[in-house]
Amino acid sequence: MFNLVDLKDKKILVVGASQGIGEQIAITLSRLGAQIVLASRNEEKLKNVLQKLEGEVDHQYVCIDIKELDQIEKFIKEIVNKIGSLDGMVYCVGITSDRPLSMSNISAVTEVLQVNLQGFIEMVRCVTKKGNYNMGMRIVGISSTSSLRGGKAHTAYSASKAGMNGAIRSMAVELAEKGICINSVAPAAIRTEMYEKYANGVGKSGATNKLKRQYLGIGVPEDVANAVAFLISPAARLITGVCLPVDGGYLSN
Repeated sequence: MFNLVDLKDKKILVVGASQGIGEQIAITLSRLGAQIVLASRNEEKLKNVLQKLEGEVDHQYVCIDIKELDQIEKFIKEIVNKIGSLDGMVYCVGITSDRPLSMSNISAVTEVLQVNLQGFIEMVRCVTKKGNYNMGMRIVGISSTSSLRGGKAHTAYSASKAGMNGAIRSMAVELAEKGICINSVAPAAIRTEMYEKYANGVGKSGATNKLKRQYLGIGVPEDVANAVAFLISPAARLITGVCLPVDGGYLSN
């Protein structure tokens, strides 16, 4: 049987894999044959996700706090020493800061940018160093429709995800020389714990208004994972430097 997306023998690092979208991405990629390295701060959650991975390969997990930017290079080296050069990386780390502009002080904005943007750039820098990757490596960052459409109290978050998209466009040009493709996926509302908190906060009318804009309905983590699976596979070999919305029509109106 022909499988368009085949990740057999691919070693893929999924950063931010302890829950929600990141967890589902890891599970989906394992179903497609990849050997997964899970990464997050929470060891107990990582152990739980590890048990859900499929395939007859030796999946791994490692703990890392992205805020410790100076430890990322060492972190990547430890992974490569353990399982060999990587074929792919998914960066699904992101924190929000729902603050109006008047309350967006320096420390709050810095924290969001540090995790969502600086951590991503440093991770890509380190994973694409000689000896850490295999030819044909593919990288996918999880962005957001907030990077493309503004909203109240999302200044820092929107800036961080827009920064990711902008960085990727430049990275794509440089990394092409190494045979590496890099893209992002921009989900709109996805039914996760984060979305449930949002829905409870805005109430029934707010959730209804969201559905009017996102007219194909609220997504599920599998919707994002499927898009990532395509972009991180050899089937998408001529796609680089783009941001793919997974938005249920949100950006079309």
